[in-house]
Amino acid sequence: MSADNSYLESVKKQFLYYKMLGEKAIAQLEPEQLFVAVNEDTNSIATIIKHISGNMLSRWTDFLTSDGEKEWRKRDSEFENDLQSKEEVLSVWNKGWDCLENALNELKPEQLSDIIYIRNEGHTVIEAINRQLAHYPYHVGQIVFYAKQLKNSSWDSLSIPKNKSGNYNAEKFGKEKEIKNFTDDELKRLK
Repeated sequence: MSADNSYLESVKKQFLYYKMLGEKAIAQLEPEQLFVAVNEDTNSIATIIKHISGNMLSRWTDFLTSDGEKEWRKRDSEFENDLQSKEEVLSVWNKGWDCLENALNELKPEQLSDIIYIRNEGHTVIEAINRQLAHYPYHVGQIVFYAKQLKNSSWDSLSIPKNKSGNYNAEKFGKEKEIKNFTDDELKRLK
């Protein structure tokens, strides 16, 4: 497999991993908890999701041929909480992730060095992917952190549980060395 193919496969797995982390955090909450904002300067999980999705739709719709900040995007309205149900929140979430997944699946390795624009600033496709690979996990981290605070009962860990690092490392080091993406085992575990 070429380096470009390896890169594309790696980023697809990493985006999927963070999508699943967000979904596993959301699944641990009661529907009304998705709409909690502790003060005027914080966003609810629903609002964070609305923003992520708006960004994804803008960045990944026709991303090779049009600016990533679409004229039709209303970024400021992404921070207005007008979603009413968990089903609406998940629909908005999936719409954004589906747009991203479709764009990545259509991407050819030879297009990775093409120049695309976000707000008239040129990026290689790799740079644009890396930019979003930093942006979306940042917000997924907010969702997970917030969900942990809101959960009324014990939290089902999405990573290595507290005080279990020794067990986790023993399992990992008990296997033969192999080359694979770090998400391979994590994606299986989260399913």
